[in-house]
Amino acid sequence: MLRIHFTDADLARTRMAAEPDPLWEIGLSLHRLQTRQGRWAHAEWYRDTRQRLARTGLDRIVRTRLIPLFPRAAYYPDFLNPAEAADGLDAGLAAIVATPTDRIRHEVEYFAHTTTAPAWADRLVERDVREDLTDCLRRYYDTAIAPYRERAQARIDAERSIRARTLLHGGTEALLRNLGPSIRWQAPVLHVVYPAADCDLRLDGRGLLLVPSYFCWGWPIALADPLLPPVLVYPLLHEDPAPANTAPLTVLLGRTRAVVLRATAAGATTGELARAAGVSAPAASQHTTALRDAGLISSHRHGTTVLHTLTPLGASLLRAATR
Repeated sequence: MLRIHFTDADLARTRMAAEPDPLWEIGLSLHRLQTRQGRWAHAEWYRDTRQRLARTGLDRIVRTRLIPLFPRAAYYPDFLNPAEAADGLDAGLAAIVATPTDRIRHEVEYFAHTTTAPAWADRLVERDVREDLTDCLRRYYDTAIAPYRERAQARIDAERSIRARTLLHGGTEALLRNLGPSIRWQAPVLHVVYPAADCDLRLDGRGLLLVPSYFCWGWPIALADPLLPPVLVYPLLHEDPAPANTAPLTVLLGRTRAVVLRATAAGATTGELARAAGVSAPAASQHTTALRDAGLISSHRHGTTVLHTLTPLGASLLRAATR
């Protein structure tokens, strides 16, 4: 169990990432290649990625270089998940290369103590070895993550929309109470099911960055070093791969408009609906106008964005179509 201790200042400084963290997604997707747990939720990704890795010749690099460094274990080195990755893949990879050697040496020693580290891990103190590693990470990202980035972003946009309404309705504590079955809020402590031994993380006014992850599965993940900027990476909930039959809705509205209506169920912006339906923003706007004119959705402007939600009629139609 991980216990994260909040002060009032921490509650005020808790926030949620707006985009997938590219390095966390790299590490967690490598975990998905190592286990059948959650395979149903990533079946298409697993099949397509294995084929692309084999076709590009990256499968050997993944097997011999990346998976040994990102084992599905309680720990792998924190410096592989730098905070700079929030600014994009380039910034994150540059931070890995620039990591001080003393920190690398300490984390690699801890890595070897806690799990089976690759024999070459101690060479990560050498800059050229880290540069070679980041080149491998970039090639893996382009092959395994980039093709699914829009899908992951759409899921995170929907997650942020849901959490934003929870936050506005009940505050930060309500947000923390509803992050998933493996997370329990008991003020002033967030209790998180965790693979490592019991530990405590005291935020001490730094706040907490919540990072929803497309590839995280099972339990949330945090950095091991309590002195690093506090982060909690948690899994998005995945729909069952055999959803209820929506064929009647598709016949009535057309495929794209049916997708837009379903995506509106949790509340979504025009941009989120465009990504969910795989259409341009102007096309999504045309579909929302048609659905609004039919009385199925309502639209409310918040600054520069428009939030779309179901009307009672739209919700009834969606329920009837999915029975």
